Amino acid sequence: MRISLRDQFLLRPDVVFLNHGSFGARPRAVVEAYHGWQRELEGQPVEFLGRRFGELMRWAREVLADYVHACAADLVFVPNATTGLNVVARSLPLEPGDEVVTSDHEYGALDRTWRFVWGKRGARYINQRVPLPVQSAEQVVEAVWAGVTPRTRVLFLSHITSPTSLIFPVQELVRRARDAGLWTVVDGAHAPGQITLDLEALGADFYAGNCHKWLCSPPGSAFLYARREVQHLIEPLVISWGWEPEPTTLLSLDGTVSRFVLENEWQGTRDPAAYLSVPAAIQFQAEHDWPRVRAECHELLREARRRIEALTGLPGICPDSPEWYAQMAALPLPPCDAGALQRRLYDEYRVEVPVIEWNGRQLVRVSVQGYNTADDVGALVRALADLLPSVS
Repeated sequence: MRISLRDQFLLRPDVVFLNHGSFGARPRAVVEAYHGWQRELEGQPVEFLGRRFGELMRWAREVLADYVHACAADLVFVPNATTGLNVVARSLPLEPGDEVVTSDHEYGALDRTWRFVWGKRGARYINQRVPLPVQSAEQVVEAVWAGVTPRTRVLFLSHITSPTSLIFPVQELVRRARDAGLWTVVDGAHAPGQITLDLEALGADFYAGNCHKWLCSPPGSAFLYARREVQHLIEPLVISWGWEPEPTTLLSLDGTVSRFVLENEWQGTRDPAAYLSVPAAIQFQAEHDWPRVRAECHELLREARRRIEALTGLPGICPDSPEWYAQMAALPLPPCDAGALQRRLYDEYRVEVPVIEWNGRQLVRVSVQGYNTADDVGALVRALADLLPSVS
């Protein structure tokens, strides 16, 4: 029997919260750790930021690096994945006529990032169509790769897509891109905590992931990873003391500190409590047997998928398999006013869930986390049954 972790979280009891994918939610223990770091900072700001900052950040990076199977010198904390990917997009030395190939399933903020940056440089940003439903990894790989030309320099993809919630076969695409001499950039906003990560095995040149979503750490905690061989390409968004560091502060790349870390870690006075709370989030999930929790969440999400498909009569956009979705799934709805449906789900039924307009489709994106129960799924299905006829 599945055990809900609802009492471990601070979520309001009057809300059916099926939208963990947007901003996440944090367990009490992680929130307490977060506030504890803030209190330490306030107790002696000079000691905390002036004397302890580097060692504390190194400790947090080492814990996170072990979790994502990387070297601590190859990743740096950033406020969110969008920030990390902005660092990469602004750094890569592309020229007029060069191309960045991606899919049409990407997060809108990153579509805007690449169009903004490469529009100024005369490069092209190509959203390659990956049609639905997807049936095989080969179908996705070939659809994306069909957009690669001799002018392509960068392959950019989501590990788990935001609008369609699909786990893309990024490892094979990264391998192909490496063989073709392309830089690979992966948006892993939804991956840490939802699926197992091994960044060194994946082999992407650059990878940005959020910790504040499925890993359940505080808002404003994410990371940017860069392979050692391409770190020299990265230019920090903010130039501060890490630029032109003192010779004594630049240690060997042995997992402790690197120029990549120095240039991107200290960028003026800010509150590092969210970053320092990431180890508490990792510890919380380890103490609660998170592989079991994730598997139980997936099964509950499968039940939601089955019931909503039975309600709408519409098939899924991918096979019913953990290869394609984990704790978040985008489920097709009949043609409807998506904005009105989302508002009424919350206003009238207190169901917090996004209804997405994507490529002419309406999708309800359901997230299931350890605090959700079968009653939550039932509340969503009943609300959809009541509302869909009136918003069509």
